[in-house]
Formats: sequence, structure tokens, C-alpha cells
Amino acid sequence: MSLIENLIRPDVLALSAYHVQDAAGCVKLDAMENPYQLPEPLRAELGRRLSEVALNRYPTPSYTELKAGICGKLGVPDGYDVVLGNGSDELISMVSVACAKPGAKVLAPVPTFVMYAMSAQFAGLQFVGVDLRPDFSLDRDAMLAAIAAHRPAVTYLAYPNNPTGNLFDDAAIVDILRAVGETGIVIVDEAYQPFAQSSFMPRLAEFPNLVVMRTVSKLGLAGIRLGYMSASGALLEQFEKVRPPYNINVLTQATAEFVLEHSEVLDTQAVALREERGRVAAELAALPGVEVFPSAANFLLLRITRPGLDSAKAHARLLEQKVLVKNVGKMHALLHNCLRVTVSTPEENTLFLNALKAALAP
Repeated sequence: MSLIENLIRPDVLALSAYHVQDAAGCVKLDAMENPYQLPEPLRAELGRRLSEVALNRYPTPSYTELKAGICGKLGVPDGYDVVLGNGSDELISMVSVACAKPGAKVLAPVPTFVMYAMSAQFAGLQFVGVDLRPDFSLDRDAMLAAIAAHRPAVTYLAYPNNPTGNLFDDAAIVDILRAVGETGIVIVDEAYQPFAQSSFMPRLAEFPNLVVMRTVSKLGLAGIRLGYMSASGALLEQFEKVRPPYNINVLTQATAEFVLEHSEVLDTQAVALREERGRVAAELAALPGVEVFPSAANFLLLRITRPGLDSAKAHARLLEQKVLVKNVGKMHALLHNCLRVTVSTPEENTLFLNALKAALAP
């Protein structure tokens, strides 16, 4: 056997690295990014603020000011704190590490965010997926049956769900929280909350096993990689133990603190994107050969239904026109022939719609 075969776990050897397609020269609509930058005066002021950051020093390990800004500006209930991560990915990894007791399981409806399953695998946890219904709604009865059978340590519910974009039924989520009870935690992942205007964050006090996870990436700060999660103090104390020291770098910290002082700018951008989401969805619904699904996120899921054209061909035709979207048609059987497209500026959305019309042509 080779060095690699001797050294690396078989399940890791069988994996492919997470692939991000090169978007150079393209209208980039594949990663759910906010297309808007900060206004120029704020960018200039941020530049001055960053120039004063002590790059030769480690961050302040408690992140007191940053955490206070998040709690004060982003709707964390009074009396609750947050744990910070280098994006939601690191938070998911921290949860996996903290909960990786022998035989522990992670459960989530599928299709959903792929890192729930990947992080579970990396930590040695078994992942259990429960299929959504064909309309992408939560199969409450199947979820409750799986909880009873597997007693998962961690249950993930993306709210709204990625890549489908829909919000799961609140009553079903409450039933899941109660069914899990004291044997595990339920993580409601609200990465797209600014576009959904619906949240379980205010309900933390109702459910001791509830964790609400968010990121500032979709707000317009994807480049700084910052996630946060809130829960009871007893849970956060344990997750804090597995948080790497200094995991939020000083530039991320300073940028986030500055932008939170001007959070109304992000709120205005979210309003604009919600309005564009409605326009793009309506125009997609009017196209023959396309089925568009309801979305509470900053992206839309659509299915190619034109005979002789599948999602792979449509994706390739869009790419030929320098429009990059995400082909999710192979992710799960329920996503057959589906594309996911980020809602962007009016100009970029129109470019996408025109390119899709051309791609749908015989």
C-alpha cells in the first residue's frame, strides 16, 4: 500500500473535494451572494478603520464587542449570548466534534445543505437523511418516526432550506423539537433569515434543546466568513470549549463591528433583493419549459421541463452565455433537472432571464 492509502481514512479517500467553479468573466449567480457592496463613503471609512487594526496582535479571544454588536443588532434575545465561527461551516464542525459520542447520529431532511452530512462523517457520526415530500415540504411523520428510531444527537433544519428555498412548517418544527426532547439538540439554520423575515430566534426560551445558527454571508459579507449561533447558556458553554482559539481574525472582527454600526444599509439591500426575487419568480413562471418553486431565500430553484433539455444542458448553455448558475439536478432524486439561481441586481437578473430564454430555445 502507498503512503496515502496507509495514512488516509478510506471514506475520505472515496470523497471528492468541494468544488467551486471558476466564475471569471461570468455573471455569478451560483453562490447566493449579495451582489451589492457597501456605499463608497462607507467603504472609504471601513478602509480607514481597517488600517488601524493591529495585524501583529492576536484577536481579543472573548470577542466581547463583536458579540455585543451581533446580539444588539441581529435579534438575539436579551440574556442570550452567541458563539462565533469562521462561517457556518465551522459552527457545524464544532457541533459535530462536541456531540461525537460513540454511536451518536445526525439527522436532517434531504435534500439540504451538504455540510450537515459531510461534517457528521468527518467527526465519525452517522448521518440519517429523511426525504422531503415531492413539493419539498417537511415530511413531519417521517421525521418523527426517524427521531423515534434513531434518537439523533443533532437534528438540522435549514430555515429556509437550501437548495429548495422554502420555509418548513413552524408547527412541524415545534413537534420535532418536542420529540427530540432531552436526548438531542435541534439546530434551526437561518442562513437566509434576512430574506425570509421569519425566525425561531425569539423562541429560544421555549426550547432548551433549540440552537439557532446564522451567518452574515448572505447579508452581504460573504468574504469575511463569520457565523454565529445562539442557544441556552449551558449549551453554548460546551460548544465554546471546542471553538478554536482566535478563530475570528482581526480583519473580520473589525469589518463586522463596523458594518453592524451601519446595519440599515444591509436591511435596505435585503428589501431590494426580496423585491427582485418576486419579479424574477414571476417571469420564470411565465416561461414555457420551466417550473419555479416558492422561495423565502435569496435564490430560486427551478426545474427544466422542456422536452429534450435537461438541467445539465441548460447549465452549459447558460455558461456559454457567461451566466453561471448551480446545477443541482444530480444532488438528489427530488431535484431532477433542477437549477438554483441567486437573485441579484435588476441588471444581472435580466441578463439571466434573457440567457435562459435563449437556452430554452429549440
